[in-house]
Amino acid sequence: MGRLDNKVAIITGAASGIGRATARRFGAEGAKVVVADLDAETGRALAQEIGGHFVHVDVADEQSVQAMYAEVVEVFGGVDVLFNNAGISPADDDSILTTGLEAWRRVQDVNLTSVYLCCKYGIPLLLERGGGSIINTASFVAVLGSATSQVSYTASKGGVLSMTRELGVQFARQGVRVNALCPGPVNTPLLQELFAKDPERAARRLVHVPMGRFAEPEEIASAVTFLASDDASFITSSTFLVDGGISAAYVTPL
Repeated sequence: MGRLDNKVAIITGAASGIGRATARRFGAEGAKVVVADLDAETGRALAQEIGGHFVHVDVADEQSVQAMYAEVVEVFGGVDVLFNNAGISPADDDSILTTGLEAWRRVQDVNLTSVYLCCKYGIPLLLERGGGSIINTASFVAVLGSATSQVSYTASKGGVLSMTRELGVQFARQGVRVNALCPGPVNTPLLQELFAKDPERAARRLVHVPMGRFAEPEEIASAVTFLASDDASFITSSTFLVDGGISAAYVTPL
């Protein structure tokens, strides 16, 4: 028996990084996994690998999100788990003094508006099943400030965290749990690309991790699996930090 046997789970941003690792883990735990992503080639290959179903979606587009849910209902009959994970962290999102309005809006659309849309059209489907679990990807930067700023990214993740708390409270008695996953830095292609361009930024961040390393995607996938499963049946509206101790550290060990 898997922890997610026969659960229908949609993962956005599933073609790479945390989403990819979670899709594999959900599949191993018995879920019917919907791999939702813009990257059709990689997404389809992953869906085939894990016996899931690929849906091409632009999470920042309302009609595309609605079409995603319509397809999933047609294929699987309903939804039990939403992992709203898609996000971007572009290089032109930096200090507030240098980040332009276009970059600000692009990050907000993909990181925050997408979560709004996926919850807006996903929650009614969970209610039809008598409840379910939503995990929204926020970040440790939603609870900490950073001098190496990505101002729109940070603001978007703070929005995800606040919206998650509200949704969790609003729908708690209807059986829908909503939690905010707050990872620390994770060894994903997105992080690798960012830090390859700016090794100093990587070094400045790594020194603050008490464990002395970045997380692996599979470690974050384990946390998502827990929140998605009935093992987390009394957890909702939580700020679920998986950060190697960053948010607890005044100084790090020598």
